[in-house]
Amino acid sequence: MRINLIPIQIRNNSLIDYIKKNLELVFNSEVLIDNIELDLKKYFNESRNQYYSTEIIASSISLSDKLNGKVLLLVDVDLFVPVFTYLFGEAQLDGKISIVSTFRLYEEFYTGRTNDKLFYKRVLKEALHELGHNFGLIHCESWNCVMHASAGIEEVDVKGENFCGKCKSVITGKMI
Repeated sequence: MRINLIPIQIRNNSLIDYIKKNLELVFNSEVLIDNIELDLKKYFNESRNQYYSTEIIASSISLSDKLNGKVLLLVDVDLFVPVFTYLFGEAQLDGKISIVSTFRLYEEFYTGRTNDKLFYKRVLKEALHELGHNFGLIHCESWNCVMHASAGIEEVDVKGENFCGKCKSVITGKMI
């Protein structure tokens, strides 16, 4: 099954290439870098100074009709849903569209220091996590699994970098 990686307002080609290459390895699947015309300003909530991720996903459904496979939107804006202060990402469970924000994954957001290696690893973990939801996975209890829930950056850093055996078998079954 194809995965479409859609960077929106992301200019870091090295990050995009890193995510593409690693998604291809993990999912043993073709990953295409594509684009859709999506103006994120429409989803900005002034009172929160954040972007409503569920609305971004909803608008992306019709815009991505021509794309076969899963669609991962990669953005560099701060995301929210009303019940959470912020999100690293969101996905349609067993659906087509997911979104990952790099905004709170930068190390300098927390410490003021740049750490590209850690940043890339965080973005990849969240990309895998949200795509896992697209393949029907819910949160996993294993801290060694990328599907473990992450309420804060510390949990992103602690959880595993790949799917556990149980979660991987679910994805493999859906890739056939």
